[in-house]
Amino acid sequence: MKRIVIDNKIRHGKPIIEGTRITVEEVLGMLEAGMTYEDIKKEYGLTKEEIIAVLRYISSLVKGERVHKLSY
Repeated sequence: MKRIVIDNKIRHGKPIIEGTRITVEEVLGMLEAGMTYEDIKKEYGLTKEEIIAVLRYISSLVKGERVHKLSY
């Protein structure tokens, strides 16, 4: 089962978790804010497998990318 899908009719074509309207970007924001898998499961009903699918999706996007120094 694909877990991350893109549908132009849902959330303007942003990648989402299949069967939800929750975007990859939103899940990353949750993790960045310090939420745990359990927090996200309790608050949004996502499974650990769906959250890991988000991380795998992002990982696949950055593989082979050129590295540029960023300044924050």
